[in-house]
Amino acid sequence: MPSTAISSTTGDSASSDLRRIEKILTVETIKREKQVASLEVIENKLKRLENLRDSYLDGKSIDESGMQEQVKESTARSAVKSMSWRVIAGTVTLITSLKYSGSLKTALTIVGSDFFSKAATMFIGERMMNQSQAGRTKDSDGVGRSLTKAIIWRLFAVANTLCMAVFIAKDLSIASKIASTDAVIKTTMMFFYERFWAKVDWGKEYDVDFSI
Repeated sequence: MPSTAISSTTGDSASSDLRRIEKILTVETIKREKQVASLEVIENKLKRLENLRDSYLDGKSIDESGMQEQVKESTARSAVKSMSWRVIAGTVTLITSLKYSGSLKTALTIVGSDFFSKAATMFIGERMMNQSQAGRTKDSDGVGRSLTKAIIWRLFAVANTLCMAVFIAKDLSIASKIASTDAVIKTTMMFFYERFWAKVDWGKEYDVDFSI
């Protein structure tokens, strides 16, 4: 191959490498700028909170009217809550399905069909509810929020269980008994389950904003 052709090929390769490096450099620079901006916001909040704490320790009157505290849940917390509840709820459904259908196979099929679909929908519901601060106190969910979440979820879950039980058991009477028994037992259990998690700090993310 002529030397001019080799030189041209080498030049094209170097130019391509340079463009790739420049592109990566641009992306990483943007990432750094975003992280620096986020760090500045956090540092400002920390500074204001430290000043608030120092004023309190000095016995001075402090004004918290401009401070807005929000509690949110991490994705991992929502996932653990959803999967843990499915284990508890699935056990109850297994017992009620076995009692009314008299068939272990039918009971296991109903529970199996419920497990992953409800775990996924509950996780999505947790993430959606996490966007709202309604019913939340400074550090946890209030009783009203727990009750509302339990009722909303159970309305969906009862409809889901009823449909699956009818489809699998082929008997509306049996399906209705399973769904209604589940509704009473699980709504109560769900409320106390939410109250338990309200007291668990793991996975809670505290965010403080200042409007002044």
